[in-house]
Amino acid sequence: MTRASRLSIAWAMVWIFLTAPALAQQAAAPPAVTVVKVEEREITPAVTFTGRIEAKDKVDLRARVEGFLEKRLFEEGQDVNAGDLLFVIEKAPYQAEIENVDAAIARAQAALDLAELDQRRQGELVKKQATAQARLDDATAKAGEARGDLRRQQANLTTAELNLGYTDIKAPISGRIGRANYSVGNFVGPSSGTLATIVSQDPMYVTFPVTQRQLLEVRKSNPDAGADPSTRTVKVRLADGEVYDQVGRLNFVDVQVNQGTDTVLVRATLPNPQRLLVDGQLVTAIVETAKPESALLIPQQAVQIDQTGRYVLKVDADNKVQVQRITVGDQRDGAYVVTNGLQLGERVITEGLQKVRPGMVVDPGEAPMPPAAG
Repeated sequence: MTRASRLSIAWAMVWIFLTAPALAQQAAAPPAVTVVKVEEREITPAVTFTGRIEAKDKVDLRARVEGFLEKRLFEEGQDVNAGDLLFVIEKAPYQAEIENVDAAIARAQAALDLAELDQRRQGELVKKQATAQARLDDATAKAGEARGDLRRQQANLTTAELNLGYTDIKAPISGRIGRANYSVGNFVGPSSGTLATIVSQDPMYVTFPVTQRQLLEVRKSNPDAGADPSTRTVKVRLADGEVYDQVGRLNFVDVQVNQGTDTVLVRATLPNPQRLLVDGQLVTAIVETAKPESALLIPQQAVQIDQTGRYVLKVDADNKVQVQRITVGDQRDGAYVVTNGLQLGERVITEGLQKVRPGMVVDPGEAPMPPAAG
C-alpha cells in the first residue's frame, strides 16, 4: 500500500470519528408532529336527514288563448316581480272579436227596444179591447227573447274582453324566471304546455322524510316541542360539505304517513338572501333535537379508519405514540363528537401521521382546536 493510500484512509477515519456523533444524534431525533387536545364544548344534539330544497312558490306560465307569440319581454334567468309583463300573444283577432260582439250587442239592443215598444202598444190596445190578448202575449214573448239575446251578447263581450286580456301573460308571483320554451313567432295555446317557469327565491323550503320511530321519540321526549314544530331549528349541509349560514325552523309536519316508506314528510323554512339555495337541490338537513349539552370533540383530520373501525394516534405523557380506538357521534364544524375512547385533555395527532408508528417517541407541537362556526 502506498503512502498516499494510507493517508487517504487515515483522513476518512478522522471524518467518520468527527461526524458519527452528529449523525447518530440526527437519526435519534424524534419526528415532529402536531397535536390537538381533546376539548369539551357545548353542542346541541341533532339528527341528520337527506332533504331537498323546494321553492315556496313555483308557477308554470301557460297560454290561455291561441295565437302567435309577438313579444318576449324578459331575459332568461332574471328576477321578475309580480305583475311584470312577460309574453304578448297577437291581439288583432281578439280585438276584432270584441268589435263583432259590440255590433251584435247594438243589434240586440235595437231588437229589444222594438220588441218592448210593440209590447207596450199591444198592452194599450188590449186595455181598450181593440186587439186580442194573444197578440200581447206574442209581443211579450218576443221582448223576452230580445232581452235574453242582449244578455247573451253582453256575456260574449265579457268573454272576448277576457280573451284579449289573456294575450298579455304576466308574472303572478315574484321570483326568478327560467328558460323560455317558445320563441317569438311560435304558435301557442292551452295545449302548448309550459312557456316558462317562475320560481320564488327567498325564503325556500327544505323537505325531508322522517321515520315514524324518530317522530315518536321526539314527541315523547319533549311533548311541548313535538306539538309545536316551530320550536325546532334546522340547518342544511350543502354539497361541498359546508353548513349553510342561515338557520331555518320547522313549519309543517304532514298529516299522512307514506305507506310505502312508513315516513312522514317534514318541512322547514330557510332564508335565502344570497340565492345559494336552488329549487330541487339535494342537501343534508340537520335537525337540532334538544337543549345544548357538553361533549368531547377532536378535529376530523385526526380520525383514521381501518377494517376494525375508527381510531386515533394519541401522544401520552412520555410523548410516545399510542393507537386508541374510538367511537364517534355527530360531525360538527370539521370536528367529531367522541362518545367513547378518549378523555378530556388527551392529545391526538392531526399532522405528521405518516411519519410515526405506535411506540415511537415524537416531538409534539400543540395546535388549538378549530373554532366552532357562527
